[in-house]
Amino acid sequence: MAEKVNINNNIRSPKLRVIGPAGENLGVITKEEALAQAKASNLDLIEVSPHAEPPVARIADYGKYTYEVSKKLKEVKAKAHTTETKNIQISVSIGEHDIMIKAKQAAEWIKEGHRVKIELQLKGRTKYMEEKFLRERMDRILAVIPAEYKVAEPLKKIPKSMMIVIEKAK
Repeated sequence: MAEKVNINNNIRSPKLRVIGPAGENLGVITKEEALAQAKASNLDLIEVSPHAEPPVARIADYGKYTYEVSKKLKEVKAKAHTTETKNIQISVSIGEHDIMIKAKQAAEWIKEGHRVKIELQLKGRTKYMEEKFLRERMDRILAVIPAEYKVAEPLKKIPKSMMIVIEKAK
């Protein structure tokens, strides 16, 4: 669980908005009345929303409540999709077949929802080639990617490479 939950006598507020064991609203009552009702039904008084005005408390089994909260957190965590930035490195003298393989891999990653950084490596004399020529080399791979994408970060030249970042088009 994310934060500590106050139960029974640990609740500090004198008045509480109480939710009964079946989910019914019992209204705003004193802490003592709520504790008496919880004890009568052999359950705990759990403060579910301490920052509300007045704080909200539920009459329920504490063990069952913590289990349900942790189950919900696990569900949310499982549904959360983290995106990674995957890298593809190409050189100026890359062949057509290699471009097709790299484009296919980039398309798979894009369909999975990841960002793809395509890096044209510039080694030796290729660092000083015309930028127009290098852009054409980069456009060769971008033209054959068989997935819909949008440019997340535009093409830019850094000392040892030229790079562009693409991601799935919404």
